[in-house]
Formats: sequence, C-alpha cells, structure tokens
Amino acid sequence: MDPKIDRRLQRVRRILVVLSGKGGVGKSSVAAQLALSLSYPDQGDEARRTRVGLLDLDLTGPSIPRMLGVDGAPVHQSSDGWVPVYTDASQCLAVMSVGFLLRSRGDSVIWRGPKKQGMIRQFLGDVRWGDLDYLVIDTPPGTSDEHIALMEAIAPYHPAAVLVTTPQAVALNDNLRSLDFTRKVQLPVIGLIENLSGYVCPHCENCTNVWGKGGGESLAEREHIPFLGRVPIDPELVRLLDDARHEHDDASQQTDANRGTARSYATIARYRRSKTFAIFQRITAQIVAYTPAEAPAAALAP
Repeated sequence: MDPKIDRRLQRVRRILVVLSGKGGVGKSSVAAQLALSLSYPDQGDEARRTRVGLLDLDLTGPSIPRMLGVDGAPVHQSSDGWVPVYTDASQCLAVMSVGFLLRSRGDSVIWRGPKKQGMIRQFLGDVRWGDLDYLVIDTPPGTSDEHIALMEAIAPYHPAAVLVTTPQAVALNDNLRSLDFTRKVQLPVIGLIENLSGYVCPHCENCTNVWGKGGGESLAEREHIPFLGRVPIDPELVRLLDDARHEHDDASQQTDANRGTARSYATIARYRRSKTFAIFQRITAQIVAYTPAEAPAAALAP
C-alpha cells in the first residue's frame, strides 16, 4: 500500500470507476454528468451539496476539462500537493486531468505503460483532494495497463464500477469484457447505463431508436447486474458538453480567471436545465442508495 495514496484515499468515502469496453459510447460524458449530478443534487438545494472529485484517467484523450468549461485552467502546486481545478467558488466539484498539464489542446500524449502508471499514482497520491463524498474516475475504454494500475492502487478502498454501453451489439459484446475484468479483479458493479439510447425529437418528442432498443437492459438482466437507466441523445446536451467554453456578454471586461469561472458556472446552470439532468438524478439516486459489500482486496495478475 502506497502511504501517499493511502493518506489521500482514506479521506474519500466512496470511489466510483466508470468503465466501458468500447470507445465512443459517451463514457466521459456519463462520468462528467455523474459528478455534476452527485455534487448538485437538486436545483437550488445548496444544503444537500456533496463534495465530489472527478479524475480523468483517459490520459491519451482527456476530454473532461472541455466538457466542464474549465479547459485551460492552471493547476497550482501547494505545500500539500497539486491543487485540483474547482468548477465554482463552493469547491464542491474538484477536477484533475492530464489535459490541464498540456501546453495546448492539440498536444498528443505518447507514453509507454510505466509512464502512464506513474501518472495515475501521482493523480491519486499527489493531488490535494481533501475530504470527498465521492471520487468519480473516468477510465479509458477497454481493459489495459491503466486499469490494472488503477485497481492495484484503489482496491483496498472498496471501489465500485458503473458500466456504460450503447444499444449496439458491438458495444454490448465489448462490455462483456469489461464485466469479466470487474469479476477478475473483484470490483463490484453498481450497475449499467445504456447511453445514446435513441434520439428524442425536440419538436414532437418522439424517440427514434437509432441503434436499437433494450440491449443494455437485456445484458444487465442476463448478467445479473442492476440496470440504472437509459440516456437518450439530447442535442442541447451534446452542444453543451462538446464545447462548454462559450463566452459571455461581459467577457471582455473579465480577467482570464474570472472568464473561466463564468464559463464553469454557465455550464452547470445549463446542464441543470437540461432534460438529461432529471434522468441522471434518477441514476445517481440508485448509486447513492447502493451499499458496498466489504470485500478483500483484489488479487491482480502480474
């Protein structure tokens, strides 16, 4: 057990690992929305705010900062480690990503396995997360060195997984591999989310099942894991998460730091007005109600 990681994670009540066996299923957007919904439970209900950390471990394709409107925010070093980027002044949602460390958005990350593993341990042990109710970890697609390194570090702290799929057969089949991974490393699964589950017309609100229907629920039933819900395509949300860095009317009169804060505030406000927010409120209610079973640390194969 790494004492640096232990010092940080002892202060985290629950760890959620977001997994998908296939890229392109909207895993990062699901991770971002889980973090937003957990940290902003009800519109206007500040008394129920919880402290959430969102760790972007998709090292070669970091997208979380852009989705939350904090792209380009600086990461500061303190006497107690790296200070995460906060989405607002209340500091209830803390974000860390390799995207904050790149010089420009277009820079590529070309690292071998040991470098990636070292960065994962740094994010867990050197970031000043503080006291958190939840640490949501967005992982890269598939099952790779990053997932093994992550589980080696967090297994003693009883994490649990949320699987993300689409109704497509290829995505469902790939998620069987992710499910097999969770069983091999003794990672409990809270449930499965079927993302991109049809397109709801903004005019008539009819749902067109672009990639089929019910595949995620059938997979969950077959594999005896909870089905957390369907998330249809919301064009408004797509625009919001695709580029949250929209400017404001008074942006020219603000400092760079204030512009970043304003972007983040606007992203949160727009998300809470979206139809998808209500869906994720139901999903996160099930996650909050989940009771993790005490289990021994996973035995990982070398």
